[in-house]
Amino acid sequence: MDVIFVFEQLLNGIGYGLMLFLLAAGLTLVFGIMDTLNLAHGSLYMVGAYLAARVHEASSSFLLAIVVAVAATKILALLVELLVMRRLYRRDHLSQVLATIGLIMMADDAVRAIWGPSPIMAPTPAWLSGPVMLFGALPYPSYRLMLIVAGLLVVLGLYLLVNHTRLGMIVRAGASNRRMAELMGVRVDRVFSFVFILGAGLAALAGALMGPISSVQIGMGDAILIPALVVIVIGGIGSVRGAFVAALLVGLIDTAGRAFLPPLLHLMLPPDLAADLASGLASIAMYILMATVLALKPSGLFPARG
Repeated sequence: MDVIFVFEQLLNGIGYGLMLFLLAAGLTLVFGIMDTLNLAHGSLYMVGAYLAARVHEASSSFLLAIVVAVAATKILALLVELLVMRRLYRRDHLSQVLATIGLIMMADDAVRAIWGPSPIMAPTPAWLSGPVMLFGALPYPSYRLMLIVAGLLVVLGLYLLVNHTRLGMIVRAGASNRRMAELMGVRVDRVFSFVFILGAGLAALAGALMGPISSVQIGMGDAILIPALVVIVIGGIGSVRGAFVAALLVGLIDTAGRAFLPPLLHLMLPPDLAADLASGLASIAMYILMATVLALKPSGLFPARG
């Protein structure tokens, strides 16, 4: 493992962490403000990936594909919020879990009916298909570098929205103390609708951006939802800052575990045992991180409700 390999994997971890943040940010605000568990959030990520892949394939325009995917997913999220989620706000968590699991099944069947059961590979834009030389010596895929830049721009935009606008102040008030915000005249239901649609757009953006470097397939949202929930728990429910820090930690630890553990263990153990042990440890690394954080800070790193 040379310095270039280590630095490349750290960049991969940051990119993965930023995509996790896009998925977790809206989810943590929805849970923090309305105390609503929406396990179907990953399905919006899947829909965004499929829409972007197909529009890009048909139009050969990557930017148009992202715009269409985000806009269409927001419209779908609005319909879901009006028809389903508003009926669940005052229900218990078990009802919310059962209802949103039903939405996951419906979304998977709808995608299967529209685009078929086989996975697809989203095309990479031609202008981002080559490497970029970093520091004059590190060839790094330009598309992965674009993921990092796009993720940081979204983080900056979300930070300005939440911390430097009146709407953001209302969102933070609802996340900190929903009952007090309601008593002061805040229409929390409207705030939730905004946050739900914003979160859907961020999830669709993450799906559209991740499509070219991962297989676009049915159930892909379910797989990434688990790391997103781990991010929310580590960062603190309702905290955008916590989601950002936790997403970077999870992205770096997950990527480092898969990249660095196998060669390190091969130096000390037989090849077969090293491969099995490395795979197992890499799979549970983020759960070890979560357990450690919860043992030290049960409410997460930056809880919105203190």
